[in-house]
Amino acid sequence: MWKQHPRALPFLFFSEMWERFGYYLMIGIFTLYLKDVKAGFAMTEAEAADLYGTFIGLVFLTPFLGGLIADRYWGYRRSIVVGGLFMGAGYLLMSVHSLPVLYLSMTLVIVGNGFFKPNISTLLGYVYSTPEHQERKDEGYNIFYMGINVGAFVCNFFGAILYNLLGWGYAFAAAGVGMLLGVLIFVAGTRHYKAHDVKKGTRPGDLSMARIVSLILLPSVLAGVLGWLLPGDLFGSDSNDAFIFACIPVVLFYASLYFRAPKEDKASLGVLLIIFAVVVMFWAVFKQNGSALNTWADRYTDRSVSGTTAQVLGAVQLTKELPYVKDSVALYDPAFRLQKENGQVVKEWNYPLYFRNMNENQRPAEGSSVAVWSTNLSQSINPGWVILLTPLIVAFFTWLRRKNKEPGTVTKIAFGLLISALSVLVMVAAVKAGSNGSEKVSWWWLVASYGVITVGELLLSPMGLSLVSKLSPAHITSLMMGGWFLATSIGNKLSGILASLWDRYDDKADFFWVNFGLLMSSALVLFLLLRRLNAVMKERGIH
Repeated sequence: MWKQHPRALPFLFFSEMWERFGYYLMIGIFTLYLKDVKAGFAMTEAEAADLYGTFIGLVFLTPFLGGLIADRYWGYRRSIVVGGLFMGAGYLLMSVHSLPVLYLSMTLVIVGNGFFKPNISTLLGYVYSTPEHQERKDEGYNIFYMGINVGAFVCNFFGAILYNLLGWGYAFAAAGVGMLLGVLIFVAGTRHYKAHDVKKGTRPGDLSMARIVSLILLPSVLAGVLGWLLPGDLFGSDSNDAFIFACIPVVLFYASLYFRAPKEDKASLGVLLIIFAVVVMFWAVFKQNGSALNTWADRYTDRSVSGTTAQVLGAVQLTKELPYVKDSVALYDPAFRLQKENGQVVKEWNYPLYFRNMNENQRPAEGSSVAVWSTNLSQSINPGWVILLTPLIVAFFTWLRRKNKEPGTVTKIAFGLLISALSVLVMVAAVKAGSNGSEKVSWWWLVASYGVITVGELLLSPMGLSLVSKLSPAHITSLMMGGWFLATSIGNKLSGILASLWDRYDDKADFFWVNFGLLMSSALVLFLLLRRLNAVMKERGIH
C-alpha cells in the first residue's frame, strides 16, 4: 500500500490514527463518566449533555486559530507537536477525579486540538504537492482517512476493557498514552516532511492577526462574557448563553465578508455561507453520538449477552456483571438515594438502572446477575461503517464519473443531508419498537441508524472541505476554512443543547422528530437553491 506513496504517509497515517484513538476513546466515555454516580460526578442528563456540547463545540472552534498561527508563524511541525503534547496532557489529567482538574484538562484538549487537527491534514497535502506524487493525492487522503477511522474503531474496546478492569481513570490515561505515542511517531518521521513545512507568512489581502483579534476574537470574548453574566438562562444554561452570544460577532463578521466582497467574489462566498448554515444542522444531529445516542445505548438497548458470547466477551473484559435486585425496577431514575450524613446531603449508590425497562421474562433470578457489553462499544459502530462503506461509495462515484453522470459537490451535500434525515426515522421506529422506552430494543436499531447516517456523512463532510478549498477567494482561504470549522463548532454545541432536552420529552419519538425536522428543513433549503448554486459552480469551472 505504501510503496507508491511518499515515505511521509505511514508516519502521518499512524500519528493521526493514534490521535483519533485518544480523542474518540475519551469522547466515548465522557458523558458516561460525568453521569456515573458512584465513580463520576453524578451529573444529570442535561448537565452532562450541556458540558459535552460546550466541550466539542470549542474543540472545533480552535482549529481556525491554530491553522492561522501555523500558516504564518510556527509552521506545521511545531504546531502539530505542541498540539499533540497539550492533548496528551489533557487526557492524562482526566484520570484525576476532580472537577477543577477536569476543566483544566478539557482546556488543554481544546487548545491542543486547535494546533493538531488542521495542520496535520494540511501538511499531508503539501507532501503530495511534488510532481511524482500529485496524481495520487486523493488516494493518499483516502488512506489517511482510513487511519482516522481505524483509531476511532479500536479505541472503544480498549476503553471498555480498562474501565471494566481498573476504572475510568485508566481509560482516560490510555487516551493520553495513545496521543503521546502519535506524537513520537510524528517526530520519528520528521526527515520525510521537513522540506514541506513552509511558513506562508502574510500575503497581500490577508487580515493581520491584530485585525483578526480586534474584529473577531475580542468582540466574541466580550459577547460571551455578557451572555454568561446576563440574569436568567435565555438558552437553557449559562454556558449556552455564553456560547451563542460569543458566536454572534463571528457570524456577523463572516456575513460582512460577503457584503464587502468585490462583485467577482460575491457568488462564491454566497454559496459557501449557505453551505455553512445548512451543515450546522447535520453536525447538531450527528454529534449526538456521544450524548443522546450514548444514552440510548446505555438505557434503552438490550446489551445483555449469554452463553458462548458472554464467555468470550467476558474473557476479554468487554462485559460487566450487573446484580439484579427485584425491588429495583419499581424505583425511579436516577439510581441513587439522597441521604443526610453529618449534616450534609450525600448521594448513595442504589441499583443498576439497566433493569428498569427490562421485560419480566428477560430478568434474571433474584440475587443473580446478567452480563452486559459496555455502552461505549456502540461508539465503534460509526467508524466501522465508514471503513466498510468508503470503498463502496468511492467506487460508486467513480462508476458514475465514467458515465458522465456524477453529481456535483453541492448536490452530494444536499443528498447527504437528506439521507442523514432518514437515519433519524430509524430511531423513531426504534422508540416505537420499545414502546417509548418501556422495553429494551435490539442493538441492531443503532447499527441501522449509524449505517444510514454514515452514508450521509461520507457525502457531506469530505465534500464540504473540498468545496471550501475550491470556492474560497485565494486571499481569504484560511478565513473561509475557519468558517467551516465555525459551522462545525456551532453544530457541535447545538448537539449538546438538543441532547440536554432528552429528559423533557415524555415521548422519545418527539425528540427524534425534532432532529428529523432540522435535517429535512436544511435539505429542502439546499434542494430549493440547488439550481442556482450549481450554476455558480459551473460558472467557475468547478464540478
